[in-house]
Amino acid sequence: MLTRLKTQVPLFSMNSYTKLREKLKLSGLSLASTHSHVIRLGRHSRHNSKMAVCIAVIAKENYPLFIRSVPVQNELKFHYTVHTSLDVVEEKISAVGKAMADQRELYLGLLYPTEDYKVYGYVTNSKVKFVIVVDSSNTSLRDNEIRSMFRKLHNSFTDVMCNPFYNPGDTIQSKAFDSIVSAMMVQAS
Repeated sequence: MLTRLKTQVPLFSMNSYTKLREKLKLSGLSLASTHSHVIRLGRHSRHNSKMAVCIAVIAKENYPLFIRSVPVQNELKFHYTVHTSLDVVEEKISAVGKAMADQRELYLGLLYPTEDYKVYGYVTNSKVKFVIVVDSSNTSLRDNEIRSMFRKLHNSFTDVMCNPFYNPGDTIQSKAFDSIVSAMMVQAS
């Protein structure tokens, strides 16, 4: 099993593999349970799987359906960041106007950068807004990776909306949606 890992992921040295195995033991996980995850980590996706510090879903009427931030101590700061980004979202939607009205989804791109964070936006055709806040020190981040995160988020949101027990307009409390968001978040250390 060790040789297989070394041949598929040449970026792992023997020393880092041993450290990984020790960390997994301390956290109560086995190497077998995480083996497939380690194999999937490629040269370009090593930092890309967990990169957002805040993810928010905002209803058409501009109230939050879901907000999650890491670390939790900065939650108020991220609420403010998401709230201020809604003005930029509205400006971009009105600027795009009727030319993009026939599209099913609308990726808005970088809404605005701050000293510490970059704020990205996405709007569905039903005017539900997704906002992802990323640490600005993450320079390896590409636009297509952010688009991919928004697509995953939108698909999971669609699954929530299709749930017959979900009342549209209520806050999102789905475990499946929560796990998708958790997979996109930076792990607090």
